[in-house]
Amino acid sequence: MMETVYTIKDAREVLSSCRDKKIALVPTMGALHEGHTALMAEAAKYGDIVAASIFVNPLQFGPDEDLDDYPRNLERDLKICEENGVDVVFAPSEAEMYPEHPEVILSLKSMSLVLDGVKRPGHFEGVITVVNKLFNIIRPDFAMFGEKDRQQLMIIKRMAEDFNHDLEVIGVPTEREESGLAKSSRNVNLSEVEKTEAPAIFQALEIGRDLIHAGEQSAASVKERIEMHIIDHTSGKIDDLQIFTARNLDAVQTIDTDVIIFIAVKYERARLIDNMMVIIND
Repeated sequence: MMETVYTIKDAREVLSSCRDKKIALVPTMGALHEGHTALMAEAAKYGDIVAASIFVNPLQFGPDEDLDDYPRNLERDLKICEENGVDVVFAPSEAEMYPEHPEVILSLKSMSLVLDGVKRPGHFEGVITVVNKLFNIIRPDFAMFGEKDRQQLMIIKRMAEDFNHDLEVIGVPTEREESGLAKSSRNVNLSEVEKTEAPAIFQALEIGRDLIHAGEQSAASVKERIEMHIIDHTSGKIDDLQIFTARNLDAVQTIDTDVIIFIAVKYERARLIDNMMVIIND
């Protein structure tokens, strides 16, 4: 039977009896959807105990982002957790996690100076600060994060490494429609025409991947072909298109190592993001 706890003290007490078992953590901000349930299913493959956190973290919201409008429905989220095999849910209040305004917030260097780190200043600092707290509270053996938010996944992996957390951060493949379109809560904001066009985003990433595998080393040439496909097959506008190294998110001009292609396409009422890892050094 699933157990729900609301305080750090209770979370530690409940999980202290599980230290002879492997714990897999799924950190969330609630408003759970298929992407989260995929993380829970993957967590069950790694952990004897599946723990999930539900906490809307104010530190990762910018001044122009309305924290109060973020959807919250704890009763619904708890039901989804129980239906998907979660054993322990940690659902703290803001006052429990931050009894005072934090004096110390983790900072980032180059990995937050690209992509969403530019568009949402301070966002990733807030993410790694709360994830660091969750790792210290839950003390999981594994932590599951979606590859759809690849930049976040990479930053958290690096944070866990730099701070010597005794756990493994697991990236879980993006949940996709049959068309290849990445599943997202934002997809409901697409018009019927846009829904038929949006799979071109994944197709464009596949074109980029295939070009690199065929030996193309010019990042500019790869990006040009991707951009042409988006222009030819969709009314969406490219909002971001970058190719970075797979470890540190360093920009590349000549592709001679494993890279990640990142793309964001803006439609009338939705900005869709996707990415693809391209392994060239087996």
